[in-house]
Amino acid sequence: MRTQPYGGKLFASEIAVILLALLFLVPFYFVAVNSFKSFSELLVDTSGLPKHVEWHNYQRAWEVLHFPRALRNSILITALSGIAMVLVSSMAAYRLLRRPTKGNRLLFTMFIASMIIPFQAIMIPLVKVGNWFHLLNSIPGIMICYAGLGASFTIFLYHGFMKSIPLEIEEAAVMDGCTPYGIFWRIVFPLLKPMTVTVLVLQSLWMWNDFLLPLLVLQKPELQTIQLATNSLFGQYMKQWDLALAALVMGILPILVFFLLLQRHIIQGITAGAVKG
Repeated sequence: MRTQPYGGKLFASEIAVILLALLFLVPFYFVAVNSFKSFSELLVDTSGLPKHVEWHNYQRAWEVLHFPRALRNSILITALSGIAMVLVSSMAAYRLLRRPTKGNRLLFTMFIASMIIPFQAIMIPLVKVGNWFHLLNSIPGIMICYAGLGASFTIFLYHGFMKSIPLEIEEAAVMDGCTPYGIFWRIVFPLLKPMTVTVLVLQSLWMWNDFLLPLLVLQKPELQTIQLATNSLFGQYMKQWDLALAALVMGILPILVFFLLLQRHIIQGITAGAVKG
């Protein structure tokens, strides 16, 4: 294959993409820089570098927000909800794909159709149903909510990816006496690793940064996530921007590291299902 010669158009395109990337990084600059400023300096100069680095902001935010507790809650909710989503949705997608009955096709269509419904349209009924089943103010309760809300998109991704798995592999396993559960867990599920990583990354980003659902479901202070704890710094008459920005930086770092470690699997998982399916 002949490569395109490096010319003026390609150079201009690269410059435009770099400028666009820098534009998207501007909010992160403001958050990181202002987290090291005192409250008075932050109000006077928000764009400049700090004259005196205030490491004390992070210490105060750590103590005031009970950050270890909020971090533990966020990690627990995100990790367990993601695992539940992967296990249930992968099995559901496998059944819907390998048993293409009219009922399964209708059920898959309903899953896809539910993806266009905004959360704001169902949040009040969700809270009422959660109250009936005693799911409010509990970590398992919000995990069930997240697993249900993310099931449609996860099933859609797994369904497309499983089309790339040859059916002959499963037929050979049946000839060897493998049970249906053995076929899925021993043969199919290990082949889903790229999509499983993709699902975990995408859904973890959503759950980690979500504010509205924890606000509705978790009312007890000891169950607050990082987002709810940070919101407590913004009152009717006082906004503690110096502590809030430090808390935001500490809250961003864990999920950012997680994303950077696994980002290469995202495109691999999505394109495999789209191209081969």
